[in-house]
Amino acid sequence: MPNIIIRRFSPEYEDEVVKLILHIQQNEFNIPIGKEDQPDLSDIPHFYQSGCGNFWLASCGTEIVGTIALIDIGNQQGALRKMFVKTAYRGKMYNTATLLLGELLAWAQEKELREIYLGTTAKFLAAHRFYEKNRFVQIPRELLPSRFPVMKVDTRFYKFVV
Repeated sequence: MPNIIIRRFSPEYEDEVVKLILHIQQNEFNIPIGKEDQPDLSDIPHFYQSGCGNFWLASCGTEIVGTIALIDIGNQQGALRKMFVKTAYRGKMYNTATLLLGELLAWAQEKELREIYLGTTAKFLAAHRFYEKNRFVQIPRELLPSRFPVMKVDTRFYKFVV
């Protein structure tokens, strides 16, 4: 079985990253969202790879199979965004989501962040279980930091203490 490799985003992967994310959002979860609704996808280096933020890819061979991002929102806090894994690469066989999250959390610790927040939709039930299993605690929207970028589809929020 081929290994999953985690690496930092570079612009030559932009089209493949956008295709992966939109496919999961639109086809798996029927969320009516396009690239135009997500301007961050058109400028990943500027939007994510600044301050203590970053964007990572999971690949298997030459195929991009997952993504995860961290936005620096100041005050030693970050926002986890764009965590997506292709269906065939989910679960224990490949461990893609765990590898991506591990990379993000190691980065956050290295950058001395104190807390990571995330927002997700009520439809992502498997994601809820994954985050909770990995020590994220559900919180009400009112407890989010003022600089947390809430997306219009976000209805459920989590916090992780680094």
